[in-house]
Amino acid sequence: MTALQSFNQAELTPCPYCGAPLQVEIFPAFFRPVATGRDGEALMVEGESSCFYHPQKKAVLPCDACGRFLCALCDCELHGQHFCPACLEIGGRKKRIESVENVRVLYARQAFMLSLLPFLITGLAAIFVFLRYRKEPGSLVQPMRWAFPTALVLGILQVLAYTSLILLIVFR
Repeated sequence: MTALQSFNQAELTPCPYCGAPLQVEIFPAFFRPVATGRDGEALMVEGESSCFYHPQKKAVLPCDACGRFLCALCDCELHGQHFCPACLEIGGRKKRIESVENVRVLYARQAFMLSLLPFLITGLAAIFVFLRYRKEPGSLVQPMRWAFPTALVLGILQVLAYTSLILLIVFR
């Protein structure tokens, strides 16, 4: 049995080299040819527009953010809009392009953790985080819709408990 014949079998098959029992699952995408991007066309006519990044390539369209002319190689399409690589990077970093997101702060989890810490300042911080960031997007993977209201209630209870404790000590 060759190595390719031992892929995607329902039962364990012996390794063709060492004989150890194996079960190997290969996704069908592994066998598909890799799709390549378009090459930029060479500039043929003297008066044609050229790519901002590749002056020898023919411009196909402008960047929707900065207006620079782009060749087919530099065109980065995202949700029907076309961006140059620099604008796509800057737009993701400065959050000008909402579709590009590589980091998301989970404010609900932060507020909840602050409300669990037994210090007066953390209760106030939990209330502040709730009031300031309650409309920010939450987790894409594990939504914690209960965390913000719980953090607010626990933060208020914590502040009330510490305030009453301080008042008891002061006016005793």
